[in-house]
Amino acid sequence: MRQRKQCLDITTNGNGLYEITALVQRWLATSGIDTGLLTLFVQHTSASLTIQENADSDVQRDLSTALDRLAPSDPSLYRHTAEGPDDMPAHIKSALTDVSLSVPVADARAQLGTWQGIYLLEHRQASHTRKVILHLIGD
Repeated sequence: MRQRKQCLDITTNGNGLYEITALVQRWLATSGIDTGLLTLFVQHTSASLTIQENADSDVQRDLSTALDRLAPSDPSLYRHTAEGPDDMPAHIKSALTDVSLSVPVADARAQLGTWQGIYLLEHRQASHTRKVILHLIGD
């Protein structure tokens, strides 16, 4: 059993879904590990990860809109407003989605379905650089 670790710095331009599948697949191809399990972990409390359809961009827009309806940026709804009106909604959205993912790897590739992509979800309105840790264990 071998292990590899990498940190991806993902720059966002505000609220939305950012596909990182190609970055992950490129790293896996150079990892030297053919078969194993990849764990992805985002090191932030106002961003998250998901595996979602990547064939139709309407899916990403609709998902973002649905999360905005579930956790609106209305400071009158929250106690925690010190970092702006979008901060507490960002924490709620992160809690409703995932901060880590596990993906099987074979042939040095993430074994995603035909229409699946790996996304970083940015829940804040401002641009950020988000850190996503990749940890691969296998042979």
